[in-house]
This record gives sequence, C-alpha cells and structure tokens, in this order.
Amino acid sequence: MHDIIEQLERKRALARLGGGEKRIDAQHAKGKLTARERLELLFDEGTFEEWDMFVEHRCGDFGMQDNKIPGDGVVTGYGMINGRLVFVFSQDFTVFGGALSEAHAEKICKIMDQAMKVGAPVIGLNDSGGARIQEGVASLGGYAEVFQRNVMASGVVPQISLIMGPCAGGAVYSPAMTDFIFMVKDSSYMFVTGPEVVKTVTHEEVTAEELGGAITHNTKSGVADLAFENDVEAILMTRRLFNYLPLNNREKPPVRRSGDPAERLDHSLDTLVPDNPNKPYDIKELIYKVVDDGDFFELQRDQARNIVIGFGRLDGQPVGIVANNPLVLAGCLDIRSSIKAARFVRFCDAFNIPVVTFVDVPGFMPGTAQEYGGIIRHGAKLLYAYAECTVPKVTVITRKAYGGAYDVMSSKHLRGDVNFAWPNAEIAVMGAKGAVEIIFREDKADPAKLAAREAEYKARFANPFVAGARGYIDDVIQPHETRKRICRSLAMLRDKRLDNPWRKHGNIPL
Repeated sequence: MHDIIEQLERKRALARLGGGEKRIDAQHAKGKLTARERLELLFDEGTFEEWDMFVEHRCGDFGMQDNKIPGDGVVTGYGMINGRLVFVFSQDFTVFGGALSEAHAEKICKIMDQAMKVGAPVIGLNDSGGARIQEGVASLGGYAEVFQRNVMASGVVPQISLIMGPCAGGAVYSPAMTDFIFMVKDSSYMFVTGPEVVKTVTHEEVTAEELGGAITHNTKSGVADLAFENDVEAILMTRRLFNYLPLNNREKPPVRRSGDPAERLDHSLDTLVPDNPNKPYDIKELIYKVVDDGDFFELQRDQARNIVIGFGRLDGQPVGIVANNPLVLAGCLDIRSSIKAARFVRFCDAFNIPVVTFVDVPGFMPGTAQEYGGIIRHGAKLLYAYAECTVPKVTVITRKAYGGAYDVMSSKHLRGDVNFAWPNAEIAVMGAKGAVEIIFREDKADPAKLAAREAEYKARFANPFVAGARGYIDDVIQPHETRKRICRSLAMLRDKRLDNPWRKHGNIPL
C-alpha cells in the first residue's frame, strides 16, 4: 500500500508540474499565470475538486507515444465561487501549447455534461495553440463535441469564457457560443485565420494584436465583452460577474441585501436632463444613482457606446440594465447597438433576470451605410428580443422616445410590465420640427408661421400625457423618485408568470 501511495503522489506531482519548470517560467515571462494558478485565484480557497488528472492522449504517430504528460494540457473540475458551485476547464499552455487532443476534448466534455446534470455554470479558461496537428481529424472531432455541448448548454446554464492566451482557428467557436467573453490585453487574441494566412490570401499586413487582440474585439468587432490588464484582474472580475447570475435557468439570481434603502430619493436627477432637448447628457449618471450602492457592472463598454448594458442590483435583486446614451450619436439605435442590446436582453430572459430599460432615443440611425448593412434586420433583433422576453420588464422614458425606436425599447406594446416617463418626456412619431415640416409643407416659406406650428405641435404631442391617456405609460414620475418606483415595481413583479406559445424555437432575424 505504501508503494502505491508513493506512486500516486509522484503522478500527482508530475501532473501539477505540467510542461515543466522551464515552460512555466516562459509562461510567467509573458506576464501570464499557469492554468493551476488561475484556478487558485478563481475559486474560494480549498474548494477546487480536480477530475481526470491522470488522463493521457492516445496518439501513437509522430513519436507522440513517447511524449505523454498527465492531464494532457487541460485542468478540469469544479469548485465554489462565493460558496456557489461552478465547473471549469483551464487549458495549460505549458503542455503541448495547450493544443486540443481527443482526450483533452473528452475532459472538457465530461465537466460540461456534469454541469448540465446538476445545473451549474461552466467557466472556460482558454489558452491554446489550437488543434493538436499530430491527431488530425480526431482533434477536429473533439472540437465539434465541445461545440455541441456549448449549444445544448446555451440558455440552460451560464457559460463564461476567459481568453488568456491564443485562441485561433476552429477553437474560437466554442467561446463565441458562450454568454460572456473576457480577454486580457497584450497576451490574448482570437481569430479564425492568423496574420500569415491573411497576408497570403488578401496581401494585408497585420499583427496578431491588430487582427484579434483584446482591444480589437472590445472596440471593433464586439466579439468580447470586456478587456483587462492582466490575468488577475480578468479572474477577479469574473468572480464579480458570477455574483449576478443564477446557477441555471430554473433558479432566480442571488439576492444580496445592502444598506442602500429601496425608498431612497436622489434630487440631483431632477436636473440631469438639460432644458435644451438637443443637448446631450450621460445616461450612466442615472444608472449609478439608481442602482444599489452605485455598483454597476457594465459590459461591452468600448463598442456601440450609444447604448449601455450591464448588471446592477435594486433592493438586492440583480437586474439587467439597457439604456440609450444621448452622449454618443444622440442615443440613436444603429446596427451595432441593436445587436449588442438584443443579445443581452435574451441572456437576461433565459436566466430569469429582470430587465430595466432607460429610454432616450430619437430614432434609428439614418444613412446608406446603415441601410446597406441591414439595419432593418438588425434593428428587428432588438425588437424580437424584447417582445419574446417574459421576465419582469420596467421601462423609464427620460426624454425622447421617437418613432419605431419608441416601440422597440421595451414599450407597453411589447409586453412591458411597468412603463414610466419623466415629466419632460417626448413620446411621438418624430421631433416637432421634422413633423411640422411634413404636415405643413405649404408654410415652409413663412418661418413665423412654421415656428407657431412647431410650438403648437410641441404643446400637443411633446409630453408623456398623450401616451398616458391611452395607458401606454403607467405613470409620469418625478426623476428623483426613479429608484423608489422601480424597486416597488420589481417587488410587485417578483412572482410574475408569463409563458410564450409552445414552439420548437422562434426564427429570430439573424
């Protein structure tokens, strides 16, 4: 028995060493943590339970039979984050460059299958050179097995991807199907084809960082949700995000009470919106002043900045927040902002997280670039997401809600549960100036008459009371009582039940 125990400890030590001290030092020299160091940071101390530490590849080609390392380039298992269960895989770049083999993929699939059985989230720490070339199609089959599980887990348990090194070729499609992607600046990148292939095929000169680095995917492509300075920050922010999420689609998100009173008033909000309707303001100021303790976890903050998305708490209850931002492009909806918000609303709906929407939208972005790019279809994604959504929906119109964009932004017509407006809200087909120029074309030559018509239109329509008279607005509220009224609404909606008609699935305008 003593010999067996010694053999076990030797095997454990060998597995923990990964690719060896030299490769661990190389990993540290790049400013990166090892796979196991990352897990130590991610989980509550002493809670990680490792699976398949002794798994080895089965490849006998190209001398691989003489080069086997226990664990085969990925550490898998489960543990606790703030006392709540989560499954994880962490690719080890020190072992075969983290390349995915058949056995490597089987380890990932095993923990994903178990996560689905017990209803717990999956976090993937990606740091891999791609498919293990020596195994050929077997490694490609391994990727497809992982992809299938990503799809089956979608909307059932939350999936979070951390890109902490290379992630290229087919490997990118697993993170792409997860709910959130975090990247690390200067050490992580994602692309389908690398710089050398791009140069050969299109003759473009581009670096890996420019093609698929953290900044690129957070500002241009919108593939990633956030970019962080280093591994430590990325992992700590993952723990923070996890606190807003339920373990699965049958649970409600965790309530964490704070000392911030639900009835708190904030009179500074009464002067947030400028008197000049064309003057911008930052909607984030409203968000920070409404949520518990001013704590707002913003996502995709560096792309499509004309709309703001993220998580906060109201009276301890996690909520998803969507808000037009007049500070950028006047808060117009365009292709990128519609896609950004639609995906977020669908996530919230899948995981029982109420959606709070702050509306100040003058309409959809005009122009040939938007029309040729398919703004009709992409704008419909956001409309579809809100209309399909069955979780509690509370909407506050702070200023403008014009045209089809009014309908799209969680209006009463799309089954908004509680719809408020501030006293200065303008709910109309379009702005007064544009409206009178169409209605009273014959008066264009007379500026005084046109100005009088504009004043008349403003008095008649540029207020929330016409919509209120039809029941489209449940109440016109003072800005300073916004937090109080939203908290009361969410408390009322806590046991809301609403089911969509049975169907295999809808056909969202992808």
